[in-house]
Amino acid sequence: MSRPQILQMGPYPAWDQEPLEQMFTMHRLFEATDRAAFLAQHGAQVRGIATRGELGADAALIAACPQLEVISVYGVGTDAVDLAAARARGIRVTNTPDVLTEDVADLGVGMALALSRGMIGAEAWVRDGSWAAKGGYPLQRRLSGRRAGILGLGRIGMAVGQRLAAFGMPIAYSGRAPKADAPQGWTFLPDAVSLAQQSDLLVMALSATPETRHIVDARVLEALGADGMLVNISRAANLDEEALLDALEGGRIAGAALDVFEGEPALNPRFLALRNVVLQPHHASGTIETRRAMGQLLRDNLAAHFAGRPLLSEVA
Repeated sequence: MSRPQILQMGPYPAWDQEPLEQMFTMHRLFEATDRAAFLAQHGAQVRGIATRGELGADAALIAACPQLEVISVYGVGTDAVDLAAARARGIRVTNTPDVLTEDVADLGVGMALALSRGMIGAEAWVRDGSWAAKGGYPLQRRLSGRRAGILGLGRIGMAVGQRLAAFGMPIAYSGRAPKADAPQGWTFLPDAVSLAQQSDLLVMALSATPETRHIVDARVLEALGADGMLVNISRAANLDEEALLDALEGGRIAGAALDVFEGEPALNPRFLALRNVVLQPHHASGTIETRRAMGQLLRDNLAAHFAGRPLLSEVA
């Protein structure tokens, strides 16, 4: 029996690529010099798409694969997949939740610490000789005991909150509705503005949907205030970058730590001139352990589909 043919949207580590090649016939769209010709040649035979969160699968790509049955996403975000187009044809979509929760939460808290304590600038202060020539680094702000707001209390938001609570930070959160499993003492607030007003540190951990586009805008940043800090470990589309840059340049918030950007990796050069930001290359899930687990779950979902077994992590 011939192996199912899979359209691959981007590269994977060798520990994922090799077993994929053994299990399926892989068509590497990302290596094609002429995407349209490549899809015309292979699209009619494709039964599955293996993609990444930031690459997704748009309506045109889905339409180019008339036999498509399943889209498996390496990552938790599905905002780059045209879910409506997939559902209209009965195409199943999976992602890799849970396995990346702890690492994303770790990086979010690490960025908050680096931002509040000025760790990036302080390290440069040592390396460039300023410590010896100019003395101690300028005083920074503590993180412990300050008020934390979490925008989006899903798996990752909950893990972030648990870590910040260990710093003695009171936790507030906002989302579609109060969470029944939120720890006792955590406060639900109905919207992003009211959450920002009650936060010294605002952490974005929500999914990206059309409704959440630019949910953190100039109004939210104004409510966060001149002593407030922002961390984004969600999706770039949830944040109005122009409003953020204006607020950072104008000193209307204290700082921001960002792992995602519009147009990444070609981020807005205005970020590079700022000292009150911590910039990371979209690698919150970037540990060997998590990436191995993500690749395994991607493959397991594809294998389950073609074997007629229940999918492990189907997107609702």
